Amino acid sequence: MDLIDIGANLTHASFEHDFRQVVDNARSAGLTHIILTGTDLATSGAAARLAAATPDFFSATAGFHPHVAQSFDHGAKAEIAALGALGEVVAVGETGLDFNRNYSPRRDQLACFEHHLEIAAGLGKPLFLHQRDAHGDFVALLRAHRERIAGGVVHCFTDTRAALRDYLDLGIHIGITGWICDERRGVELQAIAKFIPPDRLLLETDAPYLLPRTLKPKPAGRRNEPKYLPAVLEQVAACTGRDAAEIARQTTANAIRLFGLPVDREDAE
Repeated sequence: MDLIDIGANLTHASFEHDFRQVVDNARSAGLTHIILTGTDLATSGAAARLAAATPDFFSATAGFHPHVAQSFDHGAKAEIAALGALGEVVAVGETGLDFNRNYSPRRDQLACFEHHLEIAAGLGKPLFLHQRDAHGDFVALLRAHRERIAGGVVHCFTDTRAALRDYLDLGIHIGITGWICDERRGVELQAIAKFIPPDRLLLETDAPYLLPRTLKPKPAGRRNEPKYLPAVLEQVAACTGRDAAEIARQTTANAIRLFGLPVDREDAE
């Protein structure tokens, strides 16, 4: 079945030695497209170049992760806006708030996030969003800008049912990763996955992070890859009681629609 990974960090150094094999493995696993996540200027630029070189299989995002928000300035804003205007860049981000780690001061995170909301509004492109332990401030900024932005996805959703309702009320999509495969940390997500409407659900690996713990046999290393996206699909199906093939079809169609991906829409139906 065809699958789209809406978030993979394939510009990460761990993929340098076997990038082509990782891509071949993803294709063999049934993936038809991967959106490469940009988290700063270097990774956003690299993701855009890969997407430009292989537009049938890759698209990209461009943005500053909240961890590096303190390095975002007017020059960076102009460069992210320029990258975001490229056809191969389908979303603005990764952007948002992370008050769990606070690698960047909260004031810098808030300012950086608001600048990304402005960039997305100006470009008419959706957002690739990150939120951890910052729901109140995060959703307040989203609400303030919602009428001007073209939607988006809360990537790697790991929050509560109340937070889920807030995002759904704003017309935002929900990205599910291997977190749902974790019998320790993923229990709440497993319980509320059934409340995500089929037309708002998206699947992602967040590779090289969040290796699904349901994989059998377990890989020798801890690096996650897009080829493991079917494990996320299978767990979502188990938690929602829905057919895996139908979830695959729907999430593929959702990704194509939200991000305007260069994928044959008839093949995705």
